[in-house]
Amino acid sequence: MRKVTKKELKSFKNKCIILGIESSCDETSVSIVLNGREVLSNIVSSQIDIHKKFGGVVPEVASRNHIMAINNVVDEAIKTAGIKKEDISAIAVTYGAGLIGALMVGVNYAKALSESLDIPLIAVNHIRGHIAANYIIDKKLKPPFYSLVVSGGHTALLEIKTYTKQKMLLTTLDDAIGETFDKVARVLKLSYPGGPNVERLAKNGKNMIALNYRDNKKDNFSYSGLKTAVLNYVNNMLNKKEEIVVADVAYTFQTLAIKQLLEKVIPIVKKSRSKTLVICGGVSANNYLKEEFKKSCEQNKIKLIVPPLNLCTDNAAMIASEGYFKLMNEKTAACADSDLVAVSSLPL
Repeated sequence: MRKVTKKELKSFKNKCIILGIESSCDETSVSIVLNGREVLSNIVSSQIDIHKKFGGVVPEVASRNHIMAINNVVDEAIKTAGIKKEDISAIAVTYGAGLIGALMVGVNYAKALSESLDIPLIAVNHIRGHIAANYIIDKKLKPPFYSLVVSGGHTALLEIKTYTKQKMLLTTLDDAIGETFDKVARVLKLSYPGGPNVERLAKNGKNMIALNYRDNKKDNFSYSGLKTAVLNYVNNMLNKKEEIVVADVAYTFQTLAIKQLLEKVIPIVKKSRSKTLVICGGVSANNYLKEEFKKSCEQNKIKLIVPPLNLCTDNAAMIASEGYFKLMNEKTAACADSDLVAVSSLPL
């Protein structure tokens, strides 16, 4: 892998085409993004139907399907964007966090393509990519602002100081919100993917006083107690052989889960100078979450940005965008070497 030259960096300020590759879980995605904000193509090959019969993502199956899909997805992304491979300025790839086998497919393909085209390779943190999705939606967005990350592996509030620097303000003490949605879905015997099914059922539910739970954590997020409360309630009802109204459990759980986010995030952003909040990660696709944050942000005069569904879930457009801003702000330091490896976990 080679470093970017000063001459290239100068030309990139006018036109920089990044090919992004995302393969951290069960979706093979490749995108072409111009100057970090204009999506020329964003192709996603989903494996949801493949993993449904297993009740969740099987890492080995995901890896094999990435291998079978990635070459065709790259070709389709380039064709849809209306460019040639020679037009690509650099390649950005998710190297963590995620399923190690799935990540390896994307990383190794990106390294080979970067080498064959003799262009720079940029290693991207998956969660940083989710934050960058907001640069695509709001062309004028720039730091400083606040980012609420809600995903299967993270629940965190970050202060985004610059395009490459952030400060952790709140994090989860135990389970992430997305993980908790999935665990509650399994307790309620809902099919994969769990989170969307909990949201779907909650629309027809009502609040349950019987779900005994109170959030006693003043600082940071905590979801293990809420998860345990749902589990205890379901087990007690089963032991007593009484009917469980699944929609009511889903509604109450979802309400309490989102309420915790609102109560801890809004006061911090309200006191800030920027008063701008972006929400990212897979759980940001939850419509109830978006509606509640929209109402609260309007009441507190906070600017709220949430990506549309196709940029909430895993996609390569966000990876290409983050790669662009990382390259333009870290310059040569942003470029990865040939010894780049996939890693299963990364700090925010």
